[in-house]
Amino acid sequence: MTNFRVPSATYRIQFNRDFTFNAARDLAPYLNDLGISDLYASPIFQARRGSLHGYSVTNFMEINRELGARSSFDSLVRKLKSRNMGLIIDIVANHMALSHENPWWMDVLENGPSSPYAFFFDIDWHPPSRVLEGKVLLPILGRHYSHALEGRELKLTLEECGFFIRYYDHKFSIDPKSYKDILTHRLADLEERLGESEPAVIGMKGLISMSGHLPAYWLVSPKKVKERQKDKEIIKRSLWMLYQGTPAVKEFIDENLEIFNGGKSDPGNFELLDRLLVDQPYRLAFWQVALEMINYRRFFSINDLIGIRIEDPQVFEAFKHGLLLDLVREGRVSGIRIDHIDGLYDPEKYLYRLQDGLAGPSTNRASDPGYYVLVEKILGEGETLPPDWPVSGSTGYDFANIVNGLFVDEQGYRKLQKVFASFTSLELPAADIVYEKKKLIMETLFGGEIENLGFYLCLLASHDRQARDLSRRELMKALVEVTACLPVYRTYIRSCAVSQRDKAYLERALDEVGRRNPSLSPMALGFMRRLLLMDFQPYLSDEQKDEQLHFVMRWQQFSGPVMAKGLEDTALYVYNPLVSLNEVGTSFKPTSLQAFHQFNKQRQSFSPFTMNATSTHDTKRSEDVRARINTLSEIVEEWEDLLERWKSLNENKKISVNGGLAPDPDEEILLYQTLIGAWPLHSEEVPSFKKRLKDYVIKAAREAMTHTRWTAPNTEYENALEAFTGSILDETGENEFLEHFLRTQSRLAYYGALNSLSQLLIKIASPGVPDFYQGSELWDFSLVDPDNRRPVDFTRRVQLLKGLKKIESTSRDTIIPELLVNWEDGRIKLYVTYKALNFRREHRALFLEGQYIPLPGTGARNNNVVAFLRTKENQWVLAAAPRLTAKMAATGPPLGERVWGQTRIEIPPESPVPWTNIFTGQTLEVPPAPEPRNLLLSRVFSRFPVALLYGRNQKTG
Repeated sequence: MTNFRVPSATYRIQFNRDFTFNAARDLAPYLNDLGISDLYASPIFQARRGSLHGYSVTNFMEINRELGARSSFDSLVRKLKSRNMGLIIDIVANHMALSHENPWWMDVLENGPSSPYAFFFDIDWHPPSRVLEGKVLLPILGRHYSHALEGRELKLTLEECGFFIRYYDHKFSIDPKSYKDILTHRLADLEERLGESEPAVIGMKGLISMSGHLPAYWLVSPKKVKERQKDKEIIKRSLWMLYQGTPAVKEFIDENLEIFNGGKSDPGNFELLDRLLVDQPYRLAFWQVALEMINYRRFFSINDLIGIRIEDPQVFEAFKHGLLLDLVREGRVSGIRIDHIDGLYDPEKYLYRLQDGLAGPSTNRASDPGYYVLVEKILGEGETLPPDWPVSGSTGYDFANIVNGLFVDEQGYRKLQKVFASFTSLELPAADIVYEKKKLIMETLFGGEIENLGFYLCLLASHDRQARDLSRRELMKALVEVTACLPVYRTYIRSCAVSQRDKAYLERALDEVGRRNPSLSPMALGFMRRLLLMDFQPYLSDEQKDEQLHFVMRWQQFSGPVMAKGLEDTALYVYNPLVSLNEVGTSFKPTSLQAFHQFNKQRQSFSPFTMNATSTHDTKRSEDVRARINTLSEIVEEWEDLLERWKSLNENKKISVNGGLAPDPDEEILLYQTLIGAWPLHSEEVPSFKKRLKDYVIKAAREAMTHTRWTAPNTEYENALEAFTGSILDETGENEFLEHFLRTQSRLAYYGALNSLSQLLIKIASPGVPDFYQGSELWDFSLVDPDNRRPVDFTRRVQLLKGLKKIESTSRDTIIPELLVNWEDGRIKLYVTYKALNFRREHRALFLEGQYIPLPGTGARNNNVVAFLRTKENQWVLAAAPRLTAKMAATGPPLGERVWGQTRIEIPPESPVPWTNIFTGQTLEVPPAPEPRNLLLSRVFSRFPVALLYGRNQKTG
């Protein structure tokens, strides 16, 4: 075992003002009873007020006050420790909130490049657009600058800390050197009112003089910066004292503020305010300007989240020596999850620095990662984490995809692709849609970033004899094409030596560019190949080589957001043969038994402490929604008939918009699958579900970017979508579609529940650490955020678990039949979770270190079971779960000989003779060798649809 604490099971909590540290503290006994070893917290550092997710961090030095006081946090930690539970926290190393609540950011707005924090943020102070030289573009206005200015939305104010511009909830510092422009306006009026010898007037003139002599914000020599930092604070303190202490000065300044804001003396004149704003180290702009011009790195396309330069040692030290290190050293935190690792300039260097800070320096991080650290990394098909990273693993999207694919019939999925193409007339394969959407995203959301990269690409080309005559257009096209064809989120080049892993991905992308674009300039593509593969021309200087490396590392920060927005947030809403496969990190493929076992064996060998997730705050659908939709791959012919019938029944409910009908066939098939997956089990939940569904269809349509989009909403089309969604679910009159849908859905919901139970057991027993998203221990039919961040009814969950434990202790023989009959109340899922997690915690080493042995089945149903062993020393555990049960469970649960016949699984000769079923208490005996060592599935699944069997033998080796 490693020296650091490894969780047995984690439970993700989304903290916010409505679910605080105190609420989590009160929940700790329940989580402990459930079998959870570690609470897994969303970001807890100070974030923007009202944040429901915590990723908009404003201060790394403080606990988020909306979650509770430091004493409340400490109380939570004590409660967890009293139950031997740990705390894993989610940290954000990539970005911060662009907000007046962020003191570092406000200093940058006040002082521009001369701010001590100017280099903390990923700002290009010398961008291609010279109008932004020494300034940062702030695209936060709701309309064009002139309209916001003349609409009196921008207000100059004075507060204790100086002058500010207010714009609704935003606030921007004013350069203290500009104070003179505000204070000299009508100064003669103040002199006339008070007299030139009045101390207040003399003081005012002194302030004006100091402001005028203040070093300009673009002067960055240490001497000038130090002088500015000292004098500006004197100016602000003195100004506030004058304002507060002299009524005439207060009146004078208030009048000037009114004038600057287009006030009474010259209504509608905004020249003064406009000139003042022009002189600031920032430029306020309409938010859509960012679609074409930007000079700071954003988190994806979110304008008010700004990248930080964690690669800079000073920035890292400020980040590390915030609250994080204290919490780790004090033993209050047992593990860390790092958000959006792909956004960092050099992830590997950051991770090594972090581990050195958390666990102390090490000469061999490969064998001693140091501290339990997970990274949020979306892995593509067959992709693994870079082997040199000192981490325990990822947050488990790879597991979610591989285990979900087990419940998709491979042959059925191929047929579903044909059904989709026929129904929608969309015949492009998934790869082509992803490629097109990535290009669309670069054109519509990342135009500014592409322009910036293109500018520097042209500079690099000018140093290359074979590329210097290429046009900007040719180079930009090559850049866009390579980015669109990259099969993974990013590569991790950090020196002139390119790893074989990265080289393979880049070669694949470059070859794909050539295939898709035969007319693309060979010289442009050749230049991109040399550039990305660090294949330097022999005549380049060391400085020019460094510039090429820097460009590639910047491009790597860009390719991830393009994949995220192009695949996750666009293509996944367009390619809809079976939307349960449309998940973060998808390969759009089912999983064979062989592929699953190979995946798990590699996981046990190389990342045994990584996370096994099935639902998260970022998944497109909850695990239970996916489990239901997966069943469509088993009833393809019926599904095809259903689509045609439902389309016919609902045709008259569609609405004509701009010559077409809303919804289009692609949106319609997505809607029907969503209904299959997310329809509530209980009638009282239907009204709220209808509202949630309407919100979802609008979000899905905007993400798809076919008829409407976030940056340009098509209100008429969206209204038509909402109307259609409401009309097909109308219960006030005769609705043949709804009646027919409900009959179908109730049957598929049962098959989906069986899938969910199997998936749950596999997650718990597989190599890795099982993670549970809040509330998912019961049935949870949530859609994409914000739907999956709704409040969880923990009171009900606590009561249900207490009830289960009571029944189990008094009448265990009756609990299984009761759970099977009343499966809709969710207790059966809670029971599997509770029993399996507690068993796992009691046999911690067996699951964390135990060998993984696949158990193939033999017989007629051999393809319908997932079975494997975990063994360590003389302990053995066998997990078995059905899959593809729609036909098997047509008349009831898939139990006994009626369903399984003579299908069996072979077990090793040295395995135990007696096995105990953790869920039912049954004992199963398998005769010892030389007798055939096998288990009939009719015995394994005689009473309960999933099985976890435990045994010990006499061997100690």
